[in-house]
Amino acid sequence: MFGLKWTSISIIFVIFLCSACSSDPQPVPVVAAGTYNKYNQGVLDLTWYKVKRGDTLYSIAWRAGLHLKTLAQMNHIRPPYRIYAGQKLRLKWPQKTAHRSHKKTSRKALSRSHYSKKTPSIAKKTINQPKKRNTGVVTKPTKQYVESVPSKNKLDINKSGPIHHWVWPTKGRIISGFSSKVTGNKGIDIAGHRNQPILAAAAGRVVYAGNALRGYGNLIIIKHNNDYLSAYAHNSRILVKEHQSVKAGQHIADMGETGTTSVRLHFEIRYKGKSVNPLRYLPKH
Repeated sequence: MFGLKWTSISIIFVIFLCSACSSDPQPVPVVAAGTYNKYNQGVLDLTWYKVKRGDTLYSIAWRAGLHLKTLAQMNHIRPPYRIYAGQKLRLKWPQKTAHRSHKKTSRKALSRSHYSKKTPSIAKKTINQPKKRNTGVVTKPTKQYVESVPSKNKLDINKSGPIHHWVWPTKGRIISGFSSKVTGNKGIDIAGHRNQPILAAAAGRVVYAGNALRGYGNLIIIKHNNDYLSAYAHNSRILVKEHQSVKAGQHIADMGETGTTSVRLHFEIRYKGKSVNPLRYLPKH
């Protein structure tokens, strides 16, 4: 709809993208943030990217559809993942390097698998050793090393696997659904009223809280584990800080219209860096 309007917007973004090739662009106003077109949706289909003021490694990985650790490894960046304006980052693996990296990973995995198979037999021999007779000589007790098992209540975002408990991030009517098209909406948009509570859709840790990504307004990104991230855009107020742990259903923000044209929540779920339909994960009403 409004074909003339969208044609004008497309021309504006084409001009912006072309100018980025020759110079460091100035901030450009978001003309139609609510449409989530190719640029403000954050798809960076580039081999190299020049870091701009306000960028973080998380925000660049998000826009490039990469896992944070993949982007960091690709550019030899270690925690706490500091980057600088003007720095050039690689967004795609060279084909040969990617092949070698996969081979190394496979060898390491096989090595670990081989070692883990041997470990139980060693432990068993140690446990079944006969007790020594009491000779009256006092000896110091031997330290026993037991593999620690994380508590069920303790958050572990560095594991992989499915998230078993998702909750709706807010109440309201879905006004824009998910689209798998390149220029489509990479999440769902839920209408509501200003300052309506926005909730964490699952337990995790806040890895981004700010407004550096054009078209998202005040944005929160939560890492749930090595596979899953969720994003909450257009908030009027952010109530959490980066590195803060949150529980499923925790109040993390208030609904607003920052970076868009009406009061709404734009909500995304990403699996291994790729956008997926949130309705496949959220409980049915």
